[in-house]
Amino acid sequence: MKFPALREFVEYLESIGELKRISAEVDPYLEVTEIAVRALHEGKPAILFENVKGSQYPLAINVYASEKRIELALGKHPQAIGDEIIGFFEKMVAPKPSLLWKSRSFIRRLLKVRRGASLIGFSQQVAMEPDLDILPIQTCWPKDGGRFITQGEVFTYDPADSKRNVGLYRMHVYDKETTGMHWQIQKGGGFHYQSAEKLGKDLEIAVALGTDPALLIASVSALPEGMDEVMFASFLRGKRIPMARGENMRIQVPANAEFVLEGVVRPKERRIEGPFGDHFGYYSNTAPYPVFHIQTVTHRKNPIYPATVVGIPPMEDKFLGDATQQILGPLVKILQKEVRDVWAYYEAGFHNLLVISVEERYKKEAMKAALGLLGTGPLSLTKCIIAVSENVNPRDWPSVLREIRDNFDPHFDFVLLPKVPLDTLDFTSFKMELGSKMIIDATRKKENNGRRAAITEKSAFQLKKRISDLKTTDRRISDARLAEESLLIVKVSSNGRAVMEKLIKQKELKGVKIIAAVSGDIDIRNQESYLWGIFTRFDCERDLRFSEESLIGISPVYKGIMGIDATWKKGYPSPVEMDPVVIKHVDNRWGKLWK
Repeated sequence: MKFPALREFVEYLESIGELKRISAEVDPYLEVTEIAVRALHEGKPAILFENVKGSQYPLAINVYASEKRIELALGKHPQAIGDEIIGFFEKMVAPKPSLLWKSRSFIRRLLKVRRGASLIGFSQQVAMEPDLDILPIQTCWPKDGGRFITQGEVFTYDPADSKRNVGLYRMHVYDKETTGMHWQIQKGGGFHYQSAEKLGKDLEIAVALGTDPALLIASVSALPEGMDEVMFASFLRGKRIPMARGENMRIQVPANAEFVLEGVVRPKERRIEGPFGDHFGYYSNTAPYPVFHIQTVTHRKNPIYPATVVGIPPMEDKFLGDATQQILGPLVKILQKEVRDVWAYYEAGFHNLLVISVEERYKKEAMKAALGLLGTGPLSLTKCIIAVSENVNPRDWPSVLREIRDNFDPHFDFVLLPKVPLDTLDFTSFKMELGSKMIIDATRKKENNGRRAAITEKSAFQLKKRISDLKTTDRRISDARLAEESLLIVKVSSNGRAVMEKLIKQKELKGVKIIAAVSGDIDIRNQESYLWGIFTRFDCERDLRFSEESLIGISPVYKGIMGIDATWKKGYPSPVEMDPVVIKHVDNRWGKLWK
């Protein structure tokens, strides 16, 4: 099915039991977040809050917070779309008439993505003066710097060549008419602003709220720079996304959206933005960002305001992010023929951990592939890449750990890249957008036929006994767990660096490949929790150690066990956490909300 905007999708979800209307009054200050997060974790349907305190407009949330609802939004499973795309490209390498005929439905879909004439849509049924105070805009977390628009699709056009970009950026509300514009590193809208700023020109912007689901999914996709998200959305839905000339602007805006905010971002103007509880699970630090001046607001009759919540995974962005990488992941095969599959882990905020499977045709081709991906578009912000062999599923973390156990020798299979660009939200280096990266090559090597050195029953018993004794031999360790005989996770109360450095030197732990020290808030028995706790809390250059380190010339040599100090450190931002008063308030009314 195709849905012109959010309302139609919401109504369809309700008709099949995938959305719940809540008529009781709810507060956009924290309460909406607590209800939405709790509902997601309990697997409840999407929510339409019909009575939001201080606003006449209903608020829809968790609309895309399940695999089923993502599939309903797209009309098919995202993996099927990805397979279809890569299948078409592979056929077109040496196209034959018979293959073209077999791909005719796909080609028809491609032909429909072209830009068409401007239309007048229902997003412009009502025009009004800017007044953000009447919208049900959330304050998501207790330490947020204020209210934030969380699902605004920002339309910009390059002043040099008029190429369009659509991206989903948070917008800190300053007053009725102005917001921050959080253009992180490597964002298309930010590049357009840089171009306009060099020319000394205002950049016209339109922010669409509540669009066709395909357009929302396209706007969060990590498309190659220069690829038009509107055209990609048209491909996803199999029909051109209708666009209209702005109410008071030259640029095009979605003809069918719940709301459209039109305005400009002026050159050389900055304002402090944040803090904000973001998708890494922490409060991103305040920083100066461009300012969006809203000049006109249009909306359809009886519009619905869309919202989302991000924080400690899993959140709604898990489902959106997984869907987009299922669609676009196969395209990596076009860029790197040796790569068979890729998977970014939502548990680590996507950018912090990427696993790739590689068919090696010569030694170290996996390392070459990893280095290539670290220079490719949005993947250039990846912090950790682990390479495994072609028949290993990158999405299966226990399998990845077993490959590290059997095939990783840090002397030959580890690369550290210091002082390189990092995601804006990564705080671990204490320097914004600058840090370090690492590559682990866990592919199977021909010289050992993919088999690890035999571990005797006696040595395995001694290893397990030593790990079980850790809590009694070091009071700083409150718990320890060995995952797949590869990764030893120790929960520490203090001095995580010292504990880790002590453990990697112990002969009794020989055979373990990685030892990670984590803080007390991490559940080391839960994969989701410990992946978040490890991969969002260490800087590769500063927080890694090996049991044996030396230099050959100016090149470092690493051997033995890798140690990671992934404990929370002074100067790190706080993890997001809900106000206990709000939690208790929602506890008291939870049952009534779902009647």
